[in-house]
Amino acid sequence: MKNGANDMTDRTQTLDSPPVTTKKKAEKSLNLARLLLEGRAFIALLVIIATFSLLSPNYFTGANFLTMASHVAIFGLPAIGMLLVILNGGIDLSVGSTLGLAGVMAGFMMQGINLEALGVVLYLPVWAVAILTLVMGALVGLVNGVLIAWFRVPAFVATLGTMYVARGIALLITNGLTYNKLSGSEALGNTGFDWLGFNRIFNIPVGVLVLGVVALACGFLLSRSAFGRWLYASGGNERAADLSGVPVKRIKISVYVLSGICAAMAGLVLSSQLTSAGPTAGTTYELTAIAAVVIGGAALTGGRGNVRGTLLGAFVIGFLSDGLVIIGVSAYWQTVFTGAVIVLAVLLNTLQYGKRGR
Repeated sequence: MKNGANDMTDRTQTLDSPPVTTKKKAEKSLNLARLLLEGRAFIALLVIIATFSLLSPNYFTGANFLTMASHVAIFGLPAIGMLLVILNGGIDLSVGSTLGLAGVMAGFMMQGINLEALGVVLYLPVWAVAILTLVMGALVGLVNGVLIAWFRVPAFVATLGTMYVARGIALLITNGLTYNKLSGSEALGNTGFDWLGFNRIFNIPVGVLVLGVVALACGFLLSRSAFGRWLYASGGNERAADLSGVPVKRIKISVYVLSGICAAMAGLVLSSQLTSAGPTAGTTYELTAIAAVVIGGAALTGGRGNVRGTLLGAFVIGFLSDGLVIIGVSAYWQTVFTGAVIVLAVLLNTLQYGKRGR
């Protein structure tokens, strides 16, 4: 009787508990869904390449990929800076205007700085122009960081203000015009500005190499340094990080300074490719940078994201835009498609991090 009772108990437990195979299948399905969700940017890039390769014979060529990559570098650089800001739980709407101001500043210095008091026109070498332009980008970022960290101005409002100020300064410097012929003159010793835009090393455009170096440096900073750990901690929970001894204000200022430098670097690459600098350059690039970060899987609430995903997001946007141009799609439809991709990316981010939160 005792053995019979035990058998009945075993059968009852077997009937009440789900089969082991069903559990394993559910776990496999869950792991597959998570893998697809986390690798969505890479999958989207493969789909874009495959689709446009079928639609145009000129798309899937090495020369075209290098050309598209050089275009990606222009908004990939601000996207990396934007990633740092978003990881901190902020936003930087001034990167597009900083990019345009950087090009204008470089163009202004390449035209010669008129020192009326001394009666001379100073022509700076290209390396000095590049360094001063990056310093200008850092100053814009510093203003943003100080306003947000020390004066408690909301990031949206502070960077919106600097966006208008930077664009206004660019318009004042140029009087609304464009600086052309920035290739310089050998007699003045200021040639070589177009090196970033047209030269290649091992057949790879210099702009792409610059993007690669910045991405590697940023990746190392986030994964191998105390700064990266502090950044993720302050972005995930600023109050807890502050109580743990993390220099929250210093981190906040630093990410905006780095964002300004990345935007200025992109301005140098763009004006070098065009050998001209206009005050309206970089318009809406702040939105493109945010889109690349979101498509790459970063959370807009901060504390989640990486450089690899942001780079993939930038390539998704760049390859999609260039592919639409190659097959002759209207520029208006390009905006529609890009916006749809951004909305889809935000929905997937909500799904991914919402499930983790639950």
